[in-house]
Amino acid sequence: MKILGISGSLRRDSHNARLLRAAALQLPPGVELELWEGLKAVPPYDADDDEALTRPLAVRDLDAAIREADAVLIATPEYNHSVPGQLKNALDWLSRPLATSALRTKPAAVVGASTGLFGAVWAQAEVRKVLGAIGAQVVDRELPVGQAADAFADDGRLIDGDLELVLGDLLAELVGEAREVLAAA
Repeated sequence: MKILGISGSLRRDSHNARLLRAAALQLPPGVELELWEGLKAVPPYDADDDEALTRPLAVRDLDAAIREADAVLIATPEYNHSVPGQLKNALDWLSRPLATSALRTKPAAVVGASTGLFGAVWAQAEVRKVLGAIGAQVVDRELPVGQAADAFADDGRLIDGDLELVLGDLLAELVGEAREVLAAA
């Protein structure tokens, strides 16, 4: 089983990419997390370019990566109490056409890390809302990792044992949802 990890931060070594790597360490045997690193290349949404044959390559790559995955895990920072523009832009591309979106019925979960105390709680809620509008099968949980600069151990895991447990439970629910979808197919 494959989970596609998407960091809403464009920085290569962002706290949210680290959070996705921490999640990968907790996955059960037979489940892998692939980190998609093409968000920076996704251009602004433009309906004039939104035809199957003229969609930008980065958008087609993201669409294909989601279709090939069994579930999606998004880690988002919070910019001005909301979703980073580049992540929202990519979700806008993926929402069209709604009936055949790569995210439609796809199990998805959202986590977040920030340098502040709140761990991107508002951004996580917004991303879950957008995923639900697109038709994804959204895990209704959050994982706020605040003060992210000090949240990770040298081995990549979360230092806070309670956060590790919450992450493990969230991943178990996401994997369970993905298994149900696979069994029904």
